[in-house]
Amino acid sequence: MAGKIIGWAAGALLAMLAQSVGARTLIHAGHLIDGVSDKSRSTITIVIDGERITGIEDGFLKPDEGDTLIDLSTQTVLPGLMDMHTHLDHQNNSRSYLERFTLNGADYALMAAHYAKVTLYAGFTTVRDLGGRYNAAIALRKAIERGEATGPRIFSAGKSIATTGGHGDPTNNWAEILGGDPGPTDGVVDGPAEASQAVRQRYKDGADLIKITATGGILSPAASGQNPQFQQEELNALIATARDYGFHVAAHAHGAEGMKRAIRAGVRSIEHGTFMDDETMALMKKHGTYFVPTISAGKFVAEKAAEPGYFPEIVRAKAAAIGPIAQTTFASAYEKGVTIAFGTDSGVGPHGSNAKEFVYMVEGGMPAMEAIMSATSVAAGLLEQTDNLGSIRPGRYADIIAVIEDPLKEISALQEVSFVMKGGVVVKDEIHRGKQ
Repeated sequence: MAGKIIGWAAGALLAMLAQSVGARTLIHAGHLIDGVSDKSRSTITIVIDGERITGIEDGFLKPDEGDTLIDLSTQTVLPGLMDMHTHLDHQNNSRSYLERFTLNGADYALMAAHYAKVTLYAGFTTVRDLGGRYNAAIALRKAIERGEATGPRIFSAGKSIATTGGHGDPTNNWAEILGGDPGPTDGVVDGPAEASQAVRQRYKDGADLIKITATGGILSPAASGQNPQFQQEELNALIATARDYGFHVAAHAHGAEGMKRAIRAGVRSIEHGTFMDDETMALMKKHGTYFVPTISAGKFVAEKAAEPGYFPEIVRAKAAAIGPIAQTTFASAYEKGVTIAFGTDSGVGPHGSNAKEFVYMVEGGMPAMEAIMSATSVAAGLLEQTDNLGSIRPGRYADIIAVIEDPLKEISALQEVSFVMKGGVVVKDEIHRGKQ
């Protein structure tokens, strides 16, 4: 008798599992922007099995018994958006320079968890985190993968790599008694050997890619915002080592000479690119280097430079001079045919407002559909993840968002995301909230 009961229970369990495996999720999309096509489609059904898309069908398919139907028939549906330049573990404020001395690793980790959720709810289901403290973003990536935290898919660089005194040296302008002598473990290098060692340390830390600061920066308390800060042989050694470990390299750069050195060495992307010239753009096209313009950050720092006391004076002058140029540089790079991937530098400006970048891109001359592609299929290409991310096509992860208005007619519509699904799981639904 006991054997029969056990057999019956096992059979019932198998039946339940079979039913679960066979169940699908259907999304009825009023309009679909798939991330790769140059035109949208109307009245489409997206078929999802588990965490991946299995079909795209014309018309609104009737769900089978056991299927889940999500009605977005009045919405415009898009792939989850992708931001290729974020800093999840902090958000700039008037106390930021003091907080380096008052916050601990746990503080940054908790902020990262909060801002990751804010970012996901804004419709960004994948981000690159390009440099942070205490490897908080790496720990958060693991927690999200385990289902212990809510946030986007994170590709993290861990601590960025700089030269002594360069943008990214964490002890810039500190008193000697506080600064110590940071080295490759801290992301500060001098010479080819230390550059390679720092890459290997990022591998040990569990990073997904490498971020370097090829030139001076705006927010570091140092005189120059654009001088080259790596010698060519240092960059060559660093990037050769990165390739050995399967990393691509993102290069923060404002000045043209530092960009050229980084491009010749083989970086995957140039971040900011404020003072790139025609030669730099030609080199980027020749080498297939992506440009991540971060116009939002330029707008933010220029605005805050006008606010007395927000930045130290050495920073304020750079922010006032460099910030306003970002959108003009973007427009020139787009006109010259440089490949542009979406990125905001969120953390410099507010997290969750990432989609403002689309408005600035369209203002700079990029058509709305291309701006959307920069945050979907183009960003996936930068990450070498086109088989998984960046489009609504069979086989891709079911990372899907929806907005009420048509962003091809009004790009600012992307700032009001009503629905977010990540990997087949609904994480935000303003449309059906409260409905039975």
